[in-house]
Amino acid sequence: MTIDQIIQQALIEDVGNGDHTSLATIPEDIQGRAKLVFKQDGILAGVDVAEKVFKTVDKNTGFRAYKKDGDRIVTGEVGFVVEGKKISLLTAERLALNFLQRMSGIATFTNSLVDKLNGLNTKLLDTRKTTPLMRELEKHAVKMGGGFNHRMGLYDMIMIKDNHVDFAGGIKNAIEKTKMYLQNNNLDLKIEIEVRNFHELEEVMHNGGIDRIMLDNFTVSDMKKAVEIIDKQFETEASGGITEINIRDYAETGVDYISVGALTHQIRSLDMSLLALS
Repeated sequence: MTIDQIIQQALIEDVGNGDHTSLATIPEDIQGRAKLVFKQDGILAGVDVAEKVFKTVDKNTGFRAYKKDGDRIVTGEVGFVVEGKKISLLTAERLALNFLQRMSGIATFTNSLVDKLNGLNTKLLDTRKTTPLMRELEKHAVKMGGGFNHRMGLYDMIMIKDNHVDFAGGIKNAIEKTKMYLQNNNLDLKIEIEVRNFHELEEVMHNGGIDRIMLDNFTVSDMKKAVEIIDKQFETEASGGITEINIRDYAETGVDYISVGALTHQIRSLDMSLLALS
């Protein structure tokens, strides 16, 4: 689903057969202006989406941005000014803010974790734990916060997880079947496989044929040992049980990537308001 389609569907959900409050209280052709004011410090994401919302509601709405996605913002600063029919501004207000607040919350939290990796080579990844139909926007917000996108969906990378291994009858079968599937379907996709312990790691190392090993729920000490065993023969990714408190410890093991589902599924939206201008 494209961003334009997401906005159209969201407006149908919110507006229905009309913004009756605004239509009842505001004369149709009265013009107005409003500004976006930040009520928390953070990292901004969603400005272009907000502009699309206002212009989808009313293509004649004027929009002047003072901040762009990825900018660091400070409480009290103005992000943009919109002008047009007052009814149009009011109809678009909540949806524009919903996108901005959630996306900026994701960007801000992502940036706080990226800061903890300062000076190290480890990259922070998101996951598929996103709001349905909002993945493109939420993953964009991760990038604005300094993180990196893992696969976008089930179609752009092979990710052999524990259930795949168990259903396939073991690691060797899962890898062999995957390579055969890619060959038969003329697909060029990277292969990542999850391991839960050193026994599974040993099996993967013995079979090979993959690009990245995800080390799931390893302790910091075991992660360090596993990274040393892999010895750069494959890319490495840490996942599971990683928090703001221990992420630096995991990164210092030398692991290439750390994936954190909480980047997109445990987010507090950033506070901001659209205020009318006289």
